[in-house]
Amino acid sequence: MGETAALSERNPRGLSKRILARAFEIYRERFSDADGRVRATFEILTATGWAPHESQQKPLKPGSATTRLADALKTKEQRSGEKAG
Repeated sequence: MGETAALSERNPRGLSKRILARAFEIYRERFSDADGRVRATFEILTATGWAPHESQQKPLKPGSATTRLADALKTKEQRSGEKAG
């Protein structure tokens, strides 16, 4: 489909039912199978990129926390392998 920010330049009124019905009618004429069913497939490709920057916050050293995660979440801390109770 090759869409890039498709919603940013669309007509705010959208497509009318008449236009969508006509598009489906044409698609059905051209691409329906022997049973009259329309089968369509498409691929979704998502690409993202990231690169570190010197202004980005750096992680703290392991063990340097001053607050427990369990306290922040207001929950009871469980040891590894301990069942929730």
